[in-house]
Amino acid sequence: MARAAGVSQATVSLVLGDKWRGRVSERTAASVRASARELGYRPNLAARNLRLGRTRTVLLVVPALTNEFFARVHAGAARAARQHSVGVLLYPSPDGIGPARDPFDSARAAVDGVIASSMAADALTAIRDGGLPLVMLDSDPLRSDSAATVNLDIAAGMRHVAEHLLTLGHRRFAHIAARIDSWTFAVRAEALAATLHRTPDATVRTEPAALGVAQGRLAAERALSGPGPRPTALVCDDDLLAAGACKAARRLGLRVPDDVSVTGFDDLSLATAVEPELTTVRLPAEAVGEAGMKALIAVLDGHTPEPTELHGELVVRDSTAAPRADA
Repeated sequence: MARAAGVSQATVSLVLGDKWRGRVSERTAASVRASARELGYRPNLAARNLRLGRTRTVLLVVPALTNEFFARVHAGAARAARQHSVGVLLYPSPDGIGPARDPFDSARAAVDGVIASSMAADALTAIRDGGLPLVMLDSDPLRSDSAATVNLDIAAGMRHVAEHLLTLGHRRFAHIAARIDSWTFAVRAEALAATLHRTPDATVRTEPAALGVAQGRLAAERALSGPGPRPTALVCDDDLLAAGACKAARRLGLRVPDDVSVTGFDDLSLATAVEPELTTVRLPAEAVGEAGMKALIAVLDGHTPEPTELHGELVVRDSTAAPRADA
């Protein structure tokens, strides 16, 4: 390449290493780059990273890719990684939704940092002990064991749901709550309770359920057929549970939204596949993954990124309406 460009090997190294400014003329740098293109040169990234002591690879830990939300998180993270020539190792929890087993004994030497969502305390301890930079997604922003956080304003999303239903006239609620011990679902429950508490005649009962359509159906059946006045609105922690709630209503001979309103959370593809289409909170999952990757890259480059909070949007569709006058 030096012969083709008519320059020294040192000049080629400066240009290809992007260290030529102030040492090589712009015309010479352009000549070297043109020769590189003509000769089909590709940099040996493995050798460069070995020299720098970096792998340019990060580990993304998500609960499960069977959940569309986390598949979108991965898509956003992968897009940002490509822009910075960073590789992504994906570690979905083998047990599905829930805490991931500790993957770090084998991965610690092969990655520069970790982006994680819904992870167990044991895994976090392993990261701290191993010195790997950690960026947490959708997790308690008050944690002190991560280099950066990227969160969704989950509380605002649930407040919007509750206020929408209250404005329609609903006062008897059932919360179909995800049976998962994590910050994001705790925030949903707290925000719903706090919002309804401001309306004196509003009541809410909670029916926990594992994440899934079938589990959501069973929880909604309990809520709709239990003792006391039947709730007129079912507030579900995600769209899978909401789809199950719609099935429960039909099985009990009730119509959505005429007899009972149903809301979801996330705005998965499922939200517009069911009939009626779900009123839900749209969360920018890809933006979460992209922001998480950019935050980790900033940490690896020696910067201290500010905490990031992204906002959702209430999407009103046909699964909510005013309660019947005789309800």
